Amino acid sequence: MLSLFALSFLGVTVTSEENKNITLGEEVIISVDSTNLRFSPAEVTITEGDTVRFFWDGELLAHNAVEENNIFDSGEPERNVDYSFTFEIGMNGTYEFVCEPHEAANMVGKITVNPAPDIMEEGDEDENEDNSVPGFSALTLIGALVISGLATRGKMGRV
Repeated sequence: MLSLFALSFLGVTVTSEENKNITLGEEVIISVDSTNLRFSPAEVTITEGDTVRFFWDGELLAHNAVEENNIFDSGEPERNVDYSFTFEIGMNGTYEFVCEPHEAANMVGKITVNPAPDIMEEGDEDENEDNSVPGFSALTLIGALVISGLATRGKMGRV
């Protein structure tokens, strides 16, 4: 009985795992609207790690998308464009871009990139955070089993 009592207090260190599945890598598509002189949408807000895809097919006029500081450039103006740019970690900020042949017609856009949420790397632990359930050490377990064995033997000798 005493050995069952001792074993019931036996704890195993269990580390709780927090959900670390934060979705990064969303894709936002920017195309050309029906006027053929505006990006659609003209302004987007994304997070670091996300991709902006400039995509249009069979447009009446040729277009491109060029960031004002040449961070990205879809190339020469074309009626069919499929160009993607991923904003890596550390690229938060605001990026303005234009369609070069139609900049005078105000064919401009803006991408706001928010910082990515903090992700705790596997193996990194906050020093102030304890995610474990404390348990008995092997020495404590052996001691409890020896005591329960002696107690059981003593009862058997009196029968």
